[in-house]
Amino acid sequence: MADKPELLVTAASPGEAEHMLDAGADALLIGEDRFGMRLAGSFIPDEIKATVEAAHARAAKVYVSMNNLMTNDLLREIPDYVRMLGSIGVDAVEFNDPSVLAAVKEYAPHIALFWNAEMTSTNYSTANYWGEKGASRVVLARELNMDEITEMIPHLKLEAQVQVHGMTNIYHSKRRLVASYMQHQGRPVEGDLGKDRHLFLIEAERREEKFPIYEDINGTHIMSSDDICIIEDLHLLMAAGVHSFKIEGLLKPAAYNEAVVRAYRTAIDSYYNNPEDYAYDEAWLDEVRRLQDPERELSFGFFYKEQVY
Repeated sequence: MADKPELLVTAASPGEAEHMLDAGADALLIGEDRFGMRLAGSFIPDEIKATVEAAHARAAKVYVSMNNLMTNDLLREIPDYVRMLGSIGVDAVEFNDPSVLAAVKEYAPHIALFWNAEMTSTNYSTANYWGEKGASRVVLARELNMDEITEMIPHLKLEAQVQVHGMTNIYHSKRRLVASYMQHQGRPVEGDLGKDRHLFLIEAERREEKFPIYEDINGTHIMSSDDICIIEDLHLLMAAGVHSFKIEGLLKPAAYNEAVVRAYRTAIDSYYNNPEDYAYDEAWLDEVRRLQDPERELSFGFFYKEQVY
């Protein structure tokens, strides 16, 4: 049997990170808003260091997101940031810009590189290209369906990561769209328009669906109106050999994320311990459903949608 797949989860703070580890996470994805986008929380260097120490004490790993759209100004800051990550023992960096790959290879070559190009990581040839450049993992696009994912795995020369739970990003702009809209309406822009404001977009034709929207230093982010939940068919991804399952905890309470981690931990362990007799148990999701926002549906996302190109 292949190695047991990794259970990866985001964290909004060092305290939440420890709760996720105690719930059964094998790895954490964190970062700082300057270099990473759509993070559950922004970690300063001391917080990254504390999280690395807590994770390594539990034989878990810490990955740092550097998936921002890198500007010329940011390029000057990348070398020192990468050196810092290397010195405190970060296990891997997620990147989409070659400038990050080059900096890691030069200033902290012991750090693993995970290629995360959001929606454009859709074929094994491109993924293997980045593997030849130094990446050891590809974060597969959330728009791929089950057949596309499972059929890709045998052709990959690097590890594959798939998001299995949580909301997804459906739109990003570097512009401050919410603030601009309010100003256009003649309304004063009061307070922060970030994640804690709990703002939503609602379409006239689909008023029952709410799309979370927020602004931060990286611009405007619009998120999906439902949450991916593929635990029922997680065994298909495990049988195919997916190496890492990601739980996206963005805009979720810590208690909810902890319940999700425990559910997926149970599923992974149950399959790995006895794949021949494995059977999904609906009770694994009882606590998740109890804590699920009633206005957000648990769905299969794109896993069973036929793609039209």
